[in-house]
Amino acid sequence: MAQDSLDNTIGKVALRILLDGDSWQPSQACRRNFRFISGQAGSMSVEKIIAAIETAARRERIVTKEYPEDHALWHAIFEALHGVGRGQVALGTILRTAGLRFSVVRGPRYVDDPIEGEWLAVGLYGQIGGPIRGNEHECVGLGISHLGH
Repeated sequence: MAQDSLDNTIGKVALRILLDGDSWQPSQACRRNFRFISGQAGSMSVEKIIAAIETAARRERIVTKEYPEDHALWHAIFEALHGVGRGQVALGTILRTAGLRFSVVRGPRYVDDPIEGEWLAVGLYGQIGGPIRGNEHECVGLGISHLGH
């Protein structure tokens, strides 16, 4: 497998968007093979964070409302939230709040390797902690789900 393929996996692209921010310059192969968006969500409500990601992904046409795509997006979001919450997908009910940047990436698992169909990756990076300013710490989560096309 070519080095560019290993450097541009769908998960790495999702995390680079978040961790490198505006300084990340995707390669031509990356731009050709992946579609991606990023945004921000902050809340004590997991439902509001999920809604922000879903809304952005649909608005930018990364996914449609068709069941297989919606279902894959939901699984990728939920998996990423597990990473952020250290296995718990709960915020306000256990007195936690989160300020997160998110990315949604659609494409093959590896750049230039469309054999396995399309995948979705959702990356989350930011701060989580008690609802008292100054008690937050960094967190990161990554979820990847197969679209099956």
